[in-house]
Order: sequence, then structure tokens, then C-alpha cells
Amino acid sequence: MATFQEFHDSRLVALYDAWGADRADTAFYLGLAAVLSVTSIVDIGCGTGEITCALALQGYRVTGVDPAPAMLELARHRPGGDLVRWIEGDASGLDGPSADLAIMTAHVAQVIHDQDAWRSTLAATHRALRPGGHLAFESRNPEAHAWLAWTPEASRQRLDTPLGTVDVWSDLTEVAGDLVRYDIHYRFASDGEELVSSNELRFRSQTELERSLADAGFEVRDVFGDWDRSPVGAQSPELIFVATRN
Repeated sequence: MATFQEFHDSRLVALYDAWGADRADTAFYLGLAAVLSVTSIVDIGCGTGEITCALALQGYRVTGVDPAPAMLELARHRPGGDLVRWIEGDASGLDGPSADLAIMTAHVAQVIHDQDAWRSTLAATHRALRPGGHLAFESRNPEAHAWLAWTPEASRQRLDTPLGTVDVWSDLTEVAGDLVRYDIHYRFASDGEELVSSNELRFRSQTELERSLADAGFEVRDVFGDWDRSPVGAQSPELIFVATRN
């Protein structure tokens, strides 16, 4: 089993967007770009480019960065993909300081579970932003214990995808401090094949995230508990950060 096969296996990449049919973060990030009156945006860990291209189609100058070639291949062929500058790699490949806003969506902050890699990502993002530029990202609130629902019984769902019907479920395998390991199973109705991706996320606390941002030269502007901009509470599903580059 390979880690985060959703980002690399061509069949799983093709159905990746079916997960986000009802995602609420797109409106949040589009609204944030408008409120901040930005011009240039970098999307770090842009994946299939759904939000990246939506921003480009609204007239922003956008750079999408992702280390997974299969995800970028899909992103390039989206409507608006020809308007985006695409970089295969991580945040260290960004120029700077020039961007007004950097975003990390789809819980990319948790996918970057290695602590040194997280610090390096924040440092590279700081270099890519102009003074006074902004960084926005979300991370699941560990106090809400979202992983408790990552069981076959609670998580099983059927997705309608470009490859037909796919049954998907999660299976929690280990919780080690703030590291959560789990498998995602994909069973294709067309041929009965089952693919398994063994994944790992880091559930950093609000305090730890605030500290890491300060250490990287950012000042936290807002922290929201959900996409409706509600304050953080014990059961808030998200920790949504908006920070300013000092």
C-alpha cells in the first residue's frame, strides 16, 4: 500500500474531485481574495486545481504548486487552466517576494505531516509573499476528533465519478499523539477492483499552529472554526487561519 495514492494513481486522481462535490472552502477563499483586494495568488498544494482555476477565471494572477504530476496534468486541462502558471514541486520553487496571498486548501497543512517540511513550507511561503501579504489555510481541529468517524461503518459512501460508481470507506489504523494514520479503500463497480491508500495526517493544535506561524515571521490575523467564519469552539471542525507576513 502506498501513501496518498489519491495524488498519484491515475484512476484515483480521475475521481478525486468527486470527494468535494459539496465543498464549502471554495467560496471562502474566493471571498477572502476579494476582501483583501489582492492581485497575485499562489496556491500551494493545489492538487487538481479546482480553486486555483476558479481564482484565475476571476482575473487574479495565479500560480499553482504541487509535487504530484498526475494532479497537475488534470489541473492544466480544467477551464481556466491555461491562465495559471503551474509549478511541479513544493513551495521552495516559488519566486518572491511578489505574491499578495498564499493559500493551502484541502487540508494540505495536515498532509505536510513532517515537522521540518512544515517549517520549510512556511519559510518558503514567507519568501514568496510581499511584505504585508497574507497566508490562509485550514487544518482540522484536533479537539473535534474527526478521526473517530474514519471507520468502515461510519464512513462508507458511494461516489458517482467519471469512472463510474465507486464505493469508498476509511479505516483508522493508528493514533500516535497528533499523528493519525488510516487507510482509504476504493472499490470500482465496473470491475470490482479495490485500491487502498495508506495515509497519514498531523492534527496540530491551534497553539502549535500559531507558534509555527510566529516563528516563520507571520502575525495571525483571524482564526475561524468553520467556513461560515464562526469563532473556534471545542467542537469546531476546522482551524482556518488568515495570517499576515511581517
